[in-house]
Amino acid sequence: MRRRLIQLAATLAIQLFLISNLSAQETLRAHVDLTKAGRRLKDSSQAVVWLTPVGAAVETPKQAQVPQLVQKNKSFHPSLLVIPAGGKVEFPNHDPFFHNVFSLFEGKRFDLGLYESGTTRFVQFDKPGISFIFCNIHAEMSAVVIALATPYYAISDVHGDVSIPDNARYVCSGRVRCHRRA
Repeated sequence: MRRRLIQLAATLAIQLFLISNLSAQETLRAHVDLTKAGRRLKDSSQAVVWLTPVGAAVETPKQAQVPQLVQKNKSFHPSLLVIPAGGKVEFPNHDPFFHNVFSLFEGKRFDLGLYESGTTRFVQFDKPGISFIFCNIHAEMSAVVIALATPYYAISDVHGDVSIPDNARYVCSGRVRCHRRA
């Protein structure tokens, strides 16, 4: 899991920049290859790619429901969540023992303290950012919550393919191949 978290963190640096007006007739398609020591990995899933509008205001999407990062079998399920900036995440403990969920990194800094099986805690992610989540008791537990101020994002599939609908002209940066739908 730690290796996967490192791979994920490396891909999170990829961002695409929107340079024109948004249009409901366009879809951005991209491909992400995850590599380790110069070799392409077979599984390129869970790379998050998002568009940051330039020169145009975009309303941060509203959170329809509060997603959960469930603690079960000494792991977080799912290990990756993308939420709108300002959104909340619920952290229910479904293990038969205590957990202490925390994050001390770039995104939201928090420490939920010890809490027992069958209880839950909530965290509001006030601003955009990437939060690496851990358990203070179980070193093998890790997850990532990405809070975005844009509705234009996608998570890659196992082949590394990404599709973000409703975008006009764009420029790609980083090592991402982008294609415009005809």
